[in-house]
Formats: sequence, C-alpha cells, structure tokens
Amino acid sequence: MTQRFDEMHDDAGAPRPHYRVFDEWLRNTPEPAIASKRQEAEIAFHRVGITFSVYGEEAGNERLIPFDMVPRIVPAAEWRMLEAGLRQRVHALNLFLGDVYGEQRILHDGRVPTDLVLGNEEFRREMCGLRVPGGVYSHISGIDLVRAGDGEYYVLEDNLRVPSGVSYMLENRRMMARLIPELFARQQIAPVERYPDALLSTLREAAPEGIDDPVVAVLTPGSANSAYFEHAFLAQQMGVELVEGADLFVRDDTVYARTTRGPQRVHVIYRRINDDYLDPTVFRSESMLGVPGLFGAYRAGRVTLANAPGTGVGDDKSVYPYVPEMIRFYLSEEPILHNVPTWQLRKQDDLRYVLDHLPELVVKEVHGAGGYGMLVGPASTKAEIEEFRLRILANPSNYIAQPTLSLSTCPTFVESGLAPRHIDLRPYVLSGKRIQAMPGGLTRVALREGSLVVNSSQGGGTKDTWVLES
Repeated sequence: MTQRFDEMHDDAGAPRPHYRVFDEWLRNTPEPAIASKRQEAEIAFHRVGITFSVYGEEAGNERLIPFDMVPRIVPAAEWRMLEAGLRQRVHALNLFLGDVYGEQRILHDGRVPTDLVLGNEEFRREMCGLRVPGGVYSHISGIDLVRAGDGEYYVLEDNLRVPSGVSYMLENRRMMARLIPELFARQQIAPVERYPDALLSTLREAAPEGIDDPVVAVLTPGSANSAYFEHAFLAQQMGVELVEGADLFVRDDTVYARTTRGPQRVHVIYRRINDDYLDPTVFRSESMLGVPGLFGAYRAGRVTLANAPGTGVGDDKSVYPYVPEMIRFYLSEEPILHNVPTWQLRKQDDLRYVLDHLPELVVKEVHGAGGYGMLVGPASTKAEIEEFRLRILANPSNYIAQPTLSLSTCPTFVESGLAPRHIDLRPYVLSGKRIQAMPGGLTRVALREGSLVVNSSQGGGTKDTWVLES
C-alpha cells in the first residue's frame, strides 16, 4: 500500500467537502493571528498541566504533549460506519473474554488455538469461573484505527486493559472551542464533553448486585506514572476520589477507603494499575502499588474492578488476527472493520516469509505497547534489521508482522509551516448496559517527517477530532 491518503485534500489538492469550512477559515485568517492562537494554546496547556512522561528520558522529566490546531474531521456517514464497527468489535471481545474464562467454547470449536490463549502470559487463571457483573470485562476500550493509502480504515490494535489518552481528547476540544468558536457555530460538531458523565454511569452500572448508590474511585499507581495527569483529571471530572493503594484496605472481603471521616466502602474501582500490581497476595508479591486482599473481595463479588483483570488476553497481538473470527463465532455477523493482514511468526511458513522480507515489514512483540518492541523495516538500518532478526529467531512466537501501511496524513503545523504528517485515531468505547462509542476520539500525530510512530510516549502530538453530525 504505497498510496497516500490526505484527510483534508483530494488528489487534485482541493479540500474535501467536510473540510471546506475549516479550509475557508484557514485561508482567511492572517498568519500572525494563527500564530497567536497557537501560542495561546501552548500557554493554556502549561497552565492546565497537561503533561506526559516520555520513557527513556530522565526520570521525572515531563513534557507538554504537542497540540496541533488543524483538526481531523470525520464526515457523518463515515462515523456511522466506524461506530457500528467499534461496537461490534468490542461486543465480540467481551464475549470472547467471558468464554475463555468460562466454557471455552471457541477453543473447543478450534476457532482460536487453545495454546495461544491458555499459554498466554496475559491469561489469568485466577479469573476462571468468575462471573463478572453484566458479563462485561472491558468497560473502557480504546481501539486504534488507521486509514491506509487505499482510503480504507483498519484496526491496528485493541486496547482493553488501561487505554489512556481520553483526557487529551477532552482538553483538545476545550481548546479548539476556545480558539475558534466561530467554526463550532457554523457546523454541527458532535460533542465529547459528556464523556466523564458517561464514564461514571458506566462504572456505576458495573457495581455489585444490590448496591443502589455505588461509590466509585479511580486507583492510580501514583504521581510517578506517565499517565498520572489523566488519572487525576478523570477523577476530578467524575467527582470521585483518586486513590493510591495505601488509601484502600480490605476487611472481610470488603474494600474501604481511608478518609478523615473514617472508613468508607468502595464498590467500583476504575483501576489504572496493571494486573500484576493489583494485589500482592495474588499476583506479584513485591508490589507496593496494589491492595492486599483486593482480588479476594473481587472474587467474592463485593467490589467491581474496571477493567477486569485478565482482559489482556483479548488485546494481545497474537490473538488480534482472530478477532474477525470471534465476531463470526459469537455474533454470526461479518466484521465491519478490517484487520491488518498479519503474519504469525509462530507458524513456520509465516516465519520464513517474514525473515525474507524484513526490510519491507513492521514486526511487533506480541506483548509490546507504546510503540516499543517493534521494527519498522523501511525506516530501519541494515544493522537494526539484523539485530531484530536475531531476536525473532530466539523466540519466533513472541512476534507478529504486518505490511507497512501508508498511514493517512493530515496537515500539521511544524516549524516550516503546514506540512503533512501521519496520524491514527483512538476512539473510546464504553461498555455498560449498552455499548457506546464516543464520537471521535484522540487523533495522534507523528511529528517527525515520514515517521509512522504516533505514540505520545515517544514524543507524538495530538489533534482534536471533529465528527460532523450532518
């Protein structure tokens, strides 16, 4: 796929219909005025403190996430298709998780290899036989989409554990509405501001049976975590407590928060801590982040953890190729959203092909995240490719490979002015009594020319995403 799809302009260089209002504003606004608005945005983001730690940099070195003023705009009909595909996919993934921790029908039927699931390090045997409220495992899902050169959308990854970035989606919208309110008056742009209320409703719906007025808390690893800003932001927006492990304790399989007024029972915990660190009596014993006894309280049905432990087996990259089959198996429907063609290096034929074509492909560790543990063949040196080849040969099952997609581009302000930069899109899907996809999501942008790595943890930037309602 070597074609390039420009989100704003067609092949003749004209603005696409859904970009005409913005293009008109851009052409009629003097450059100094735009520069002033960009500076205003930067100052405002500094004041809000919207930062992110970049791995590999000095500990404690937080940086402002670059924000770009050119929005990604999605026309109404396109969003309706994406929304239906997202809901379908998340529904099937939740059914898959309930099945593999229950009857394991899809494994017995041979639709997904048994060893791929039961031997997966993200599969938590502690979850087997446990019935979760409403059958929902991933209450908050972040599904990464890309548009390739052929103009089609593809699902790149399913994030079912602790997907981050939604706070940037909300702050980006606030900023754009502040900088150019006239464009929001001229078009019907779907609001995203109700996300905190929708999230709180989803979490409250997940409370253990018999609880009429559940208490919700957000559990964070602490201020040293790279996404701490988001944890604090979401707790504040929902009007619930932000707690660390030391703020909670378990007595008689019931979770309490320590407060100045005495212990307060907690019914639902939106945990932003990985499985391994949730409860030292069950998972990693050396963890100082979790709460002793928390998993016991969860098993006893006295507290709900969102997302559920063990959801990682659903978004593992080695399981990703089987999501279309999950949709057919559980829903008897054809997938609406495409998967990227994927070679599984645990298969000998796939391994041989990939080793012969490494300079052309993207290779990923099955448990990798944040853009780490991957090889982008066309952007790598011969030495980097050969080093990665050795890593693959040492453990082929630890990798998958995909063709190098030509991600779509969107004009982006860089030092030299407006220039095309590659982008992706992470919509957020909430699963409670119903499944709802927030209109839009977080558009991430690779700020280096030609780079395909958009992750904020590697210095990428963000854009506001506008879904037009008509």
